[in-house]
Formats: sequence, structure tokens, C-alpha cells
Amino acid sequence: MSYRVAMDIGGTFTDVVCYDERSGAVTASKAPTTPGDLAEGVFAALGRVMADPADISFFVHGTTQGLNALLERKGARVLLLAGRGGRDVYQIARGNRDRMFDLRYRKPTPLVPRQDVMEIGGRLDYRGQELVPLDEESVRRAARRARDEGFDAVAVCLLFSFADPAHEVRAGEILRAELGDDVLVVLSHEVAREWREYERTSSAVLEAYTGPVVRRYLARIERRFAERGLAVPVHVMQSSGGLVNASYAMRRPLQTLLSGPVGGTMGGVAATRLLGSRGGNAICIDMGGTSFDVSLVVNGRPDVSAEAHIEGYPVLMPIVNLHTIGAGGGSIAYAEAGALRVGPESAGAVPGPACYARGGTRATVTDANVALGRVDPAWFAGGLMTLDAEAAGAAVATLAEELRLDPLQLAEGICDVANAKMAQAIRTLTVEHGVEPREFALVAFGGAGAMHAVFIARELGISEVVVPRFPGAFSAWGMLEADVRRDLTHPYFRPQEALNGDDMSRNLVILEREALEALSGQGVPEERRRVEHAVDMRYEGQDYTLTIPLRDAAEPAGPGFLPAIAARYAEAHTSRYGHATPEAPVEFVMLRSTGFGSFPRSAAAVLPAHGEEAAYVRDVIFDGAVHSTPVLRRSSLDGELTGPAIVVEETATTVIPPGCLATVDDNGFLIVKVDQ
Repeated sequence: MSYRVAMDIGGTFTDVVCYDERSGAVTASKAPTTPGDLAEGVFAALGRVMADPADISFFVHGTTQGLNALLERKGARVLLLAGRGGRDVYQIARGNRDRMFDLRYRKPTPLVPRQDVMEIGGRLDYRGQELVPLDEESVRRAARRARDEGFDAVAVCLLFSFADPAHEVRAGEILRAELGDDVLVVLSHEVAREWREYERTSSAVLEAYTGPVVRRYLARIERRFAERGLAVPVHVMQSSGGLVNASYAMRRPLQTLLSGPVGGTMGGVAATRLLGSRGGNAICIDMGGTSFDVSLVVNGRPDVSAEAHIEGYPVLMPIVNLHTIGAGGGSIAYAEAGALRVGPESAGAVPGPACYARGGTRATVTDANVALGRVDPAWFAGGLMTLDAEAAGAAVATLAEELRLDPLQLAEGICDVANAKMAQAIRTLTVEHGVEPREFALVAFGGAGAMHAVFIARELGISEVVVPRFPGAFSAWGMLEADVRRDLTHPYFRPQEALNGDDMSRNLVILEREALEALSGQGVPEERRRVEHAVDMRYEGQDYTLTIPLRDAAEPAGPGFLPAIAARYAEAHTSRYGHATPEAPVEFVMLRSTGFGSFPRSAAAVLPAHGEEAAYVRDVIFDGAVHSTPVLRRSSLDGELTGPAIVVEETATTVIPPGCLATVDDNGFLIVKVDQ
């Protein structure tokens, strides 16, 4: 067994990357995603890079099964158990203080209707001490209802269970004894052992809602691969940017919610490590057939938050900050009130853009690029598909007639509108948070990312675009570069005057031990394990916190800890909000420990395989003018390349407009200097 394989299952294509540990060769390919049975697309893609799954020494993949179930509202039917008097916590939710003046604001519709929320007896106080014993008979009544009415999952969220989970643990034991393995039982303290009742309830409900879909999918993938000879565990990408094996992911399915898109962010981390430029800062853009995802790498690390909102629902878990919009190669262009609109509706994999010749007739972003000559119809996706340029032109011409525009003018307009939408999505993660995008490199990947990257960079004033090898399968490659990761938390409410540094260190040591044991259970060798610690802090009177890294578990017990950590908090507060109050007392809210288990890297093997493919020249439209433009194979590039040029490879097409200079570095990255 000598092949490390990663797979990313997207809405249009399934991408695969295979790394040969003996030769160091990296190959990539793709196959159309098969919505009816995703495994068919998986094995079709795998068959294009290797013959026998029994030769795989490491396998990881990203899945959007849970996210798709949430987006399409096709998740499980959930029964929610709350403490007595807490039935309406989930329904009341939070106010719209972030959108206070939005008169059209509507809270997201709860995933569990009020009639499916039951109260059970028992109560703990804020310290976790029992006030009223758990009413076990009320839990059994809930189990009978779940069984009789056919619920797929039961979520349990009891007041102050983050302080002491004893009542939730006992409720879970009763439910599992009564319901067996047919019904998923989710306990809020296992999903998120953190304060805030609504957010913890929402996280538990999200896991219960998406969990059965994810569990069935992972079990099916494991079974199908085992039948074909796979002898190693299936690993899954987590929303935090780390890996876990499938057995853990089936126990904690919420961790896989953003599994697919996060692989690209981890690829960006590996890319900044290899490039060593821009201080390790990169904006990662993943433009596929349906969506456009943006994430950041800051100082060589993924931009990860301790909580996020998915479709309006809060979720408490470490998660890479991703901003997603409906803009991709398959985004449909249309006329509305006499103006041009692009997306978010997509042509998908079937029928797809008109140029796919699968029945699509409406103009898409891909059709616009074909009409402009920016795509090689005969060598699309490495020659796996031959595009119908006449169908693309006809689709664009039909919309141009409706808008009374020249077809080529409209085609550029479609691309310009899509580029403007994508640039605005990047501003949402950068400018709106006080981050200057011009200080970052733009790492472009996805099947369509490299076609639009330079145009987006111009919109934002970014001077450098990086196109990695196999950009269409870069998310899959990023999964090969990720670490195994386990995140642990411990509530630790202390004002600064009551802080006991020795006690904080003891709690961190306990978390560190648990994290190392978890990594051992994931099969990580001892010499490849490490643990990082952090503490959530705030000023007294504040409601929300910032996460401040610690040097190690022993730091709080050392001399001068309190003034040092307060200064670091003030610095972080200034960076995030533009001001700080160093003289104000601070509070400690949560301890966080993260275990990392590393695997051998394949990054150094991503080198171009030099060939002798000859270029040909075709007419391409840039800024309304026709340019004679060479079409080059990526594997033949070396040295410098002046735009205009079209670079084609197995998984993507890179468009280099006039005035730009591109070079190939030692790692095979295509570096484009953008003419502003």
C-alpha cells in the first residue's frame, strides 16, 4: 500500500488526488458527481488515477451531505427534549440586533416545530449542583413518543448541562436503551460543552437534524470501499480544518458540516507554507460549478472561529470562517427589469451549461467564457469533455437579444457581473472586518477559479494571484495536507481577582491528556502529536469573548501571567474592534485545548511534469477587443509568460489577461503579477 488518496465530492464534479509515496508523483482527475448514488462518481474518479483501492495507504474525503440536507431542508425529523420551563428557548432564539434596521428581517424557521419539543423534569443550578432530580419517567415517555411517531433523532438540551452533564448523560442512557441504534440520540454537552442555552440547543438540533444523513452516507462509503479491498480507515475532513476517522465522524456528524469547502483552505495553508511570501497571508477562493467560497489564511494558519452561523442557525464548534455565495461556472444569467443578473440559480451537473450539450439552453458563466474564447472546447477537464461552442454562443445570443446587446458584449458583461459579486464576497470577510485585501495573495482554485482570479484581483487591488497545480482538485489536495484534529473545551468562569493560575493549569493539563488520548485513538503515533491551548476572555460587563492563545498548559501558573494575558487580550481587542481599555478588569470564560496529529506531507511533490506540447493561437475577447492568444498546456510551462494567454490542464483553465506576467515557481505554482 503506497498511495495516499483524497477526494472532494462537489455539486458538479467529484475530484480526486493521488500521491504515490514511492515515486512522489501526484496525479489528479475528476468525474461527474452522481447525485443518485455518490459512490458511483467516487469510484469513477478513483479509477482514473489508480486501479485497486487495496493499494491505498491513507484515504480522506470531504462530504457536503450534512450541509446539503440543511440547505435543502431534507434532514431528519427531530424530537427535542428541554428542561421543565425551557420549552420555548429554541423557538424564541435571539433578536436581530445585527440587523436591527432591516425591516425585512425574519428569523430562520426552527428546524424543530414547537409541538415536537417536550419538557422533562429535573434541574441543576448555574454551578452544576442538583436542585431537582432527573424525572426518568418523563424521559421514558419521550422515548415512547419518538418510537411511536417515527422520529429519526432525539436531541437533549438541559439547563446548565455544560457545568455538569450528569442529567443529560442519564437521559441519554435511558433513550438509547429504549430506542436502540435506530434513532440517533444527541446530547448537547457532547456537541458543545459551552454556555448560552439557545446556541447550545441550536448546535444539538443541527447535529440531530443532519446526523442520520451523514451517518448513512459514511457507513455506505465505508462498506463500498471495504468491498473493493480498502484496508485502512476512511478519514473525513472536519469544519475546523482537521481530520477524523469515519467512526468518530459518525458519532459527531455535525463536525463534518463544511467538510468539503474547508479542504481548499487547508490547501491554502500548505501553499503559503511553500510560497513563504506575504507573511503567510492568503485569500482562498474556490469557484466551482455552483458556488463561490472565500476563506482566509492569516500568518500561515486558517482563520478559525469558535462559533458561526449556518443558514442563520448558530453553531458552537471550531469552524473555518467561510463565506459562500451562489456564483459558479454553472450560475445562470438572466434578464430582470431590463438589467442583467447572474446567479444564484445554477444549471448544476444536469442539464448543466448549454455547452455541456446535456439539454441546458440558458446562458451560464461557463457559456460566456466559451463564447469569449477563454476555454478550449476540445480539451475541457483534460479532454474528458468536449464542449459545444455553438450551443454556448446560441444561449448567450438568445439572452443578448432579450437585452438588446451584442452577444460578445453580453458575454463579457456576464463575467463582469459574476466577478463583481465574487469581489464583494471577499470584501465581506476582509474589508468589513478591518482587513486590507491588498496585503494578501489571492490563491485561486476550483474548476472555474483560475479563469476569473485575475479579474477579481483587479477589482480588489490585489497584486499577486497564485494558481496551484491541479486547481480543480485543490480542495482534495488540501485534505492530504491537513492534520488530525480534536477540539476540547472546559467552562471556566473567573473574574481576574478570583483567578488561580495553578488551578487553570491543572484544568489545561487534564484537557491536554484527553486530547492526546483522542489522537492515540485516531492512530496518530506519539511523536506526531501536539496540543495547543487558548482561553476565551472578555472585559467585565461584555457579553462576547475573544480567544487568546496560551504558550502551554503551564503558562497560567507562571509569574506575571495576569498582566501578560491582559495585554495580549487588549492587543487582540484593538485588532478586532479598533480600540481597547487596558485598565479595565478582564474575565475568563472558557478553556480550549486542541490536539493535532500530523501525517507525512506530500506538498514537495507537487511539481510540473515538463512536456513538449505545442501551443496554438486562437482569438480571445478581452475588454471588448480581439486578441490573438496562445493556448498552452500547464505541463509545458517554464520561466515567464506574458499575457494574454490561456493555460489549460487536467482540472481547470487559467486565464491570463493582457498586461499580466506569469511565472512558474519551483513547487509548480503559477504566480501571476496583476497589472492594475
